[in-house]
Amino acid sequence: MTSVPVLKLNNGVEMPQLGFGVFQVPDADTTAAVKAALQAGYRSIDTAAVYGNEAGVGRAIAESGLARDELFITSKLWNSDQGYDETLRGFDAGLAKLGLEQLDLFLIHWPVAMYDKYVPTWKALEQLYADGRVRAIGVSNFQPAHLRRVLDEGSVVPSVNQIELHPYLIQAELRAFHAEHGIATEAWSPLAKGGDLLAEPIVTGLATTHGRSPAQIILRWHLQLGNVVIPKSVTPSRIAENFDVFGFTLSDAEVQSLSSLDRGLRTGPDPDVMDAR
Repeated sequence: MTSVPVLKLNNGVEMPQLGFGVFQVPDADTTAAVKAALQAGYRSIDTAAVYGNEAGVGRAIAESGLARDELFITSKLWNSDQGYDETLRGFDAGLAKLGLEQLDLFLIHWPVAMYDKYVPTWKALEQLYADGRVRAIGVSNFQPAHLRRVLDEGSVVPSVNQIELHPYLIQAELRAFHAEHGIATEAWSPLAKGGDLLAEPIVTGLATTHGRSPAQIILRWHLQLGNVVIPKSVTPSRIAENFDVFGFTLSDAEVQSLSSLDRGLRTGPDPDVMDAR
C-alpha cells in the first residue's frame, strides 16, 4: 500500500500530508465513505462538531480493524461552544461521539472575533493538550491578526491552521506567516469545489501531460507546496483516485503555473466577518 508522506508538526507529532475530509457528508453515509477511504489507504480523517457526523466516523474507526495508533483523527470545536468551560464540554461531547479516548488534533473551527472568545477557547485547548487528551492543537480559518493574538496571549503555538486554499486562493501572505512561526498549513476546499477550477486550461493541459485527472493535478500541487490536504468524496472510485497522487511529480514551472491562477476567490465565508453560531 502507498505510504503517505508525513509532516512533523511543531511539537514533534507526525501528521499524514494527505487526509480524508467528511464536510457535508450526512452521518448515515459517513461510515461507508470513511471505510472506503481507509480501504484506499487514507489514515487521516478530518471531521468537526458542526458536520454532525462524528458518530459516523467513530463507527468506521471501530469497524475498521485498524489499530488506533495507525490513525490520525482531527475534529473541530464549533463557534457556539467557544469559551473556556464550553470548550471542555464540547470536546468531551465530540470525543464521546467518536468513541475515542484521545484526539490526534483538535482545532478551533472559526475565530468569530466579534464574540471575542477565541483566546479563552485557545487556553482550554492548551489545557486539553497538557492533560494528554489531544496530541496536537490548532486553529482553522484564523487570519494573521487572530494568530498574533493567540501567540501573544497563549503559551502553546498552534500546530496547524486549516484554511481555504486552492489555486484560486493561494493565501501567500498567510502561508508565509505560518512558515515564520512553524505552523503547518492545512487546506480545506482544496479543489475550490471543482467546476471552474478543474476546467481551467492550465489544469486540463497538465492533466493531459501527466495522464492524470484534473483533481489529481491540483492535489499534487498542494502536496508539493507542503500543504496538508483533505479532499472529500462519497464515491469509492473518486476516493481512490484522490489518493493516487504519489506516482508523478509536477515541475517547479508547472507548480508556478497553477499558482498563477490565484484571484483571491473564496468558495466559503470570509473569516473576518463569519459570525455563525
